[in-house]
Amino acid sequence: MKKKNKAIRWGIFLMIFSGVFFALTLLIPFLELETRQKVVWSSASFIAMEVVFWLGGLLVGKELFTKYKARLNPGNWFRKKSAEEE
Repeated sequence: MKKKNKAIRWGIFLMIFSGVFFALTLLIPFLELETRQKVVWSSASFIAMEVVFWLGGLLVGKELFTKYKARLNPGNWFRKKSAEEE
């Protein structure tokens, strides 16, 4: 049981940590680099973000992953909860 909790914690950490790569993807165009380097670094950062996020999703499991993903969807942020969801 303790091993499973550790995997879930790592998964949640990885899913949150993927935001660092997302922020880096948004900041790279403002750096003083050549255009080609900006494209390469932005692409690498975006790919790293996706890989880290999905690895975290694999560690937390399907149910927790879908719940977390639904909370990250901006379309769900201001929707009122139905009686079933509470």
